[in-house]
Amino acid sequence: MTKTISILGSTGSIGRQTLDVVDQLGVRVVALTCGSKLELMVQQCKKYQPLLAVMATQELAVKLRAALGEQKIEILYGREGLLRAASIEEADTVITAVVGMMGLEPTLEACKAGKRIGLANKETLVCGGELVMAQAREHGAQIIPVDSEHSAIFQCLMGCHDKTEVKRLILTASGGAFYGMTREQLRTAKKDDALKHPNWKMGPKITIDCATLLNKGLEFIEAMRLYEMPPEKISVVVHRQSIVHSLVEYTDGAVMAQLGTPDMRIPIQLALTYPNRVPSPAADLDLLAMGALTFSEPDYDTFPCLKMAMEAAKIGGTACVVLNGANEEAVAAYLADKIGFYDISDSIRHAMDTIAVIQNPTLEQILETDRLARQAVRNYLALD
Repeated sequence: MTKTISILGSTGSIGRQTLDVVDQLGVRVVALTCGSKLELMVQQCKKYQPLLAVMATQELAVKLRAALGEQKIEILYGREGLLRAASIEEADTVITAVVGMMGLEPTLEACKAGKRIGLANKETLVCGGELVMAQAREHGAQIIPVDSEHSAIFQCLMGCHDKTEVKRLILTASGGAFYGMTREQLRTAKKDDALKHPNWKMGPKITIDCATLLNKGLEFIEAMRLYEMPPEKISVVVHRQSIVHSLVEYTDGAVMAQLGTPDMRIPIQLALTYPNRVPSPAADLDLLAMGALTFSEPDYDTFPCLKMAMEAAKIGGTACVVLNGANEEAVAAYLADKIGFYDISDSIRHAMDTIAVIQNPTLEQILETDRLARQAVRNYLALD
């Protein structure tokens, strides 16, 4: 059970919900990191009095120091600060809730420090899964997924004695904001509509990924890394209600599912209390009130990002890095109203077709491939 915690990305959606859980459990917060939400970071630091607070830039760190006055909180910034927060000695658990590729190096640091890691950054395993899992094994770090789908699989596997008993992992997808729409309708789809997720309140980047179904593709790759499963033993179904968070099918025909209200505090809390369970701040699931549960096949033609992610998963190596880097760059442009909806998938396709794949890459090769993928997208979309 977690006693002390470092939260990477404390002002984001997962970070704020983690603090809700921390309040319930009475866990001591020893480090907080933030991008640019200075005012909220000031509030968090005053409330939780961490040993360390980290901002994205030196300028913001100076402003945070001024706002906190003489309070005895060490303040750092940038990559150095993030790595320090990930490995700070006083924390037994690290929640990695930073967005995107930025989470890879801090997660590796947390692994080297032998921490319990509540992993909410799927891009970490997508881009460097082999490295991360190897470091976790070497240093005795424990990785517990915070994504609702992977937490569900984690729970459904708790009674599994031998992985050869698993026939299939089944990831559920809500279908995002554009479920049921045609390609013609989506050609002019705006970000404001894409950001209207039917069930979850999340950050803008992941919400757009849900609209393109790329989020489920990233989770497909993450499942391969986290549970050491080949792609042919992982499948995706659309489940609009977001009540069944994922399932595991066993070789004897039994299917285990984890159900719950769509509230991220449930998987966050489990990551902190595992192997124990305690009362949660989330609402109870009312089986009689939730109505019918439906499941359907994803529309791979209308939402090609999911199919490309599965392709990258089968290729392996840095193909997954290209997919992720290209997507991050394209989604940022979409959120800035610079490109259209299908420019996202077209950009990913271009990057995957033009950047050579490296098998068994080093960290340096992963970071360079990420840079090349982003540059390929900027060139393709004429953003430079």
